[in-house]
Amino acid sequence: MPYYLGIDTSNYTTSTAIYDSEARRVIQEKKPLPVAEGKLGLKQSDAVFLHVKALGPLLEKLLPGVKPPLAAVAASGSPRDGDGSYMPCFLVGLLGAQTAAAAAGVPIHTFSHQAGHVTAALFSAGRLELMNRPFLAFHLSGGTTQCLLVEPDAKHMLSISTVAETLDLNAGQAVDRVGGMLGLAFPAGSALEKLALKSRKTYAPSPTMKGVHCCLSGLENQCAGRLAAGEAPEDIARFCLDSLACMVLEMTRRVLELYPGLPLVYAGGVMSNRLIRGRIEAAYPAFFAEPAFSCDNAAGTAVLCALAEGGISLC
Repeated sequence: MPYYLGIDTSNYTTSTAIYDSEARRVIQEKKPLPVAEGKLGLKQSDAVFLHVKALGPLLEKLLPGVKPPLAAVAASGSPRDGDGSYMPCFLVGLLGAQTAAAAAGVPIHTFSHQAGHVTAALFSAGRLELMNRPFLAFHLSGGTTQCLLVEPDAKHMLSISTVAETLDLNAGQAVDRVGGMLGLAFPAGSALEKLALKSRKTYAPSPTMKGVHCCLSGLENQCAGRLAAGEAPEDIARFCLDSLACMVLEMTRRVLELYPGLPLVYAGGVMSNRLIRGRIEAAYPAFFAEPAFSCDNAAGTAVLCALAEGGISLC
């Protein structure tokens, strides 16, 4: 049975994946890009260089376990679908995919990083059949905080349009900035969650909303004020994550007023947080990606490749 290769070179992770159509499973090899201590991100030029260094060794680890035939290759070519969506780091993955496809003599496909996130969440949750109908997908990460209307699309597999989003800071940026002020290394998501779990407090702050959209810059300022006032680090961490959970819950409520009855899917690195996920699951019947499929990955890209080539049936 054929195999399908996916490559994703986001701003913080070099990722490769194979969809095995016989076993109906995904095999991944990925590597987070190193960020210097005290820094809260990477320049695009640095990310491109680090992807170039990492991609070859990852493919060398992944591909020897794949028996012929390799049926097709795909890459994440842009952050999102639509004109003007561009980041140089994705060119590394696209070049790798073009080289692999040319060497194997197989087709190549290009999808957006966001479409890969949504598809990885559906695959992880065992709900790929939702691609046959409209649904709502929340994508929360360091670079994105959006609620998306996702509909079937014959050409791109998924048609994605933005329904609601942040008007300033992204959820993942808030996590990393609060983590940074608490002395945690970047990216701070996992460490901030561990710290928050030590707190005996829970919070239910009212999020700042403008219609269906949210504003998160005030959260950073609130956490800084709590730190200056001498509040315990674990309580500040809990306040940050509870605040994000309340924001997602309120955005979900408002969006469902516009699109009642649509299934809910949550994707992106922020949604792998257990505290945030637990509060959403208590309020709504929703589908989540497991942690390995939540953070940046090429799994969704490989699955989209298989779908485009008929290697997966949605029936």
